[in-house]
Formats: sequence, structure tokens, C-alpha cells
Amino acid sequence: MLINWAVVPTCLPIVTRRCHACASRCLRASGKFRVNANHKLIDTWLLALCTECGETVKLTVLERMTVRTIPPELLDRLHANDPGLIAELLQDPGVQHRNRFTLDWTDAWRLDTSGSNHLDADRDVIDVAVRFAARIPVRPARLIADGFGLSRGEVHRLISEGRVVSGVRLGGKLSGDFTFTLKR
Repeated sequence: MLINWAVVPTCLPIVTRRCHACASRCLRASGKFRVNANHKLIDTWLLALCTECGETVKLTVLERMTVRTIPPELLDRLHANDPGLIAELLQDPGVQHRNRFTLDWTDAWRLDTSGSNHLDADRDVIDVAVRFAARIPVRPARLIADGFGLSRGEVHRLISEGRVVSGVRLGGKLSGDFTFTLKR
């Protein structure tokens, strides 16, 4: 039997980029866009606030775009300050590269295991499929430890003994769906 787990965001992550007013490297999305139209051209920024001094930083979303080339649904979402669009744009690699920032997902996600500890089952083999609702980089050993209520050291021991196996490397961070098998 396959058990499904989900890694889901609980809030927006911290934007890691230097504030231009102070030495802080932590920004929080304000939840608002600034849209500026100059004749037929439009510029759009996602506004972020420094966590230390409160200074506003503009993260470029659209730059000098012709209004007719932008889908009307996107314009409506920008004008409505759509929280879903904010989350999408923060995770967009193009927006991250253009604005030179990364995301810090510390304390911004949770593991949903359907509320039960599956180690209590009388099965010798437990198959688990882990699905990511967003591209959140997490160590698989941490997910396995949190999901089964084990220590990370014990999970690393199980991996080295070959009792936890997967088609992906369990040593680094992952942000995509994967499956693993725990042999008891």
C-alpha cells in the first residue's frame, strides 16, 4: 500500500537579498504590486519590505512591456494584488535571477502525513510518495524523520544500512516529488 505525504507551504518565504538602506539580508513580500503605465508601456514591481528597517524594495516583474502583450487576466491579478500570483512570482526562476534574490523557506512549510504515524502498521515494507506543492528545498532525511517520528541520526543509519531506499539520492536537498521504501 502506498502512503502519500505532501510538503506544503504555510506562508510566503523570506526573500534573501541585501536591503539598500541597511545591512539586513531579509525581505518579506508586502503583498502588493506597483503598476506604472507610461503611454503604451507598463512596468510592474512586487513590493517587499526589509525585516529590519521597514524600507520598501521593488522587485521587477514586468519591465517596459506593451500593454497589449500582457494577458488581461494577468493585469487583473496584478491590480487585485492576488496572493497566489505573489507566491508564483516569488518562485519564478526568471524573477529570482532578474532581481538577484533567493528564497529562505525556514519555518514556511509543513509536512502533511494525513495525521497518522505509519510505523505502527504491521507491515514489513512501507512505500511512501512525497509530493511538493511548491519548489521547497528540503532534505529527504528530515522529511522521513518528521514523518515517522524518528531522529535524523536514525534515519541516516537506516539509509546506510539499505533499509530506506529510493530512486533519488537521499543525501542532498530535493524540491521535486519522489518516492521511497522503508524496510523494517
